[in-house]
Amino acid sequence: MNSPRTRVQRRPVHGVLLLDKPLGLSSNQALQKAKWLLRAEKAGHTGTLDPLATGVLPLCFGAATKFSQLHLDADKTYEAVLRLGQRTTTADAEGDVIAEAAVTFTPGKLQQVQALFTGELMQLPPMHSALKKDGKALYEYARDGVDVERTPRRVTIYELQLSELPEVDGVRSVALRARCSKGTYIRTLGEDIGIALGCGAFLSALRRVQSGVFLAKDCVSLNELEQWHEDKRHAALLPVDALLDSHQAITLQSDDAGRFLSGLRRRGDWPDHAQVAVYGSDPHSLLGTAHVRAGELIPERLLNPQEIQSLLESAA
Repeated sequence: MNSPRTRVQRRPVHGVLLLDKPLGLSSNQALQKAKWLLRAEKAGHTGTLDPLATGVLPLCFGAATKFSQLHLDADKTYEAVLRLGQRTTTADAEGDVIAEAAVTFTPGKLQQVQALFTGELMQLPPMHSALKKDGKALYEYARDGVDVERTPRRVTIYELQLSELPEVDGVRSVALRARCSKGTYIRTLGEDIGIALGCGAFLSALRRVQSGVFLAKDCVSLNELEQWHEDKRHAALLPVDALLDSHQAITLQSDDAGRFLSGLRRRGDWPDHAQVAVYGSDPHSLLGTAHVRAGELIPERLLNPQEIQSLLESAA
């Protein structure tokens, strides 16, 4: 007989946890584990990592979930290993091998390919991805053996480094490091690089080492969270406005702060700005996000009074 599950008393938790997602877990599985450990009422993440990928996965709790979408636009940096000489159905190690070829390229060719895949690219989303078509994820179609029409997307590879690794048991591999725009599929990039090298390739390892301003070295693991006392778990949370690092800060006095929270525009001598983080002055607290156009502060995402009060209490 299975023992009954321990009921967890949930509570308001606000902030951002930089998780080093472990190998083998989906992003949602990692999120639910962290949510349980923190006893958080509300949680979300800022974009998925494949189960076979590790690395930076910012998790949002409480009021931070209102701003999680903003981080989806952040640039990302990945490190990967391309296994040369084979292609698979999924472009990674989970798939079945569908093609093999001899690996004969020269170091000069590798540098040419590196230059070829740096800059703006048109990339076809893979069938084994979470991208949705008619409300259904592409990987669900792929599991049913259905190949659906997809539209190529424009992505940018800001920096790309390719270097061949020492041969192991007759297998040649290439280390890849890429800083790229949102929506870039590293599996597709690796597969396309393999085709350009004339031998095929698939991802045998993938790690996200940076997401926006967040670095892998600053992340915590699920194992660490499990071992820590609850107070230390909460101390690992970054403040909600860690997601708003690129926003211009504006502070409002009490009257204007109250009207802003009611969704009313405020006028001031502020310069135009597309991304603004708005704070109240007494007490100092995050109110939400906005933009400024022609001297008007126009509300976007707003915290509610309960969230603001909870943030103030947790900071006390």
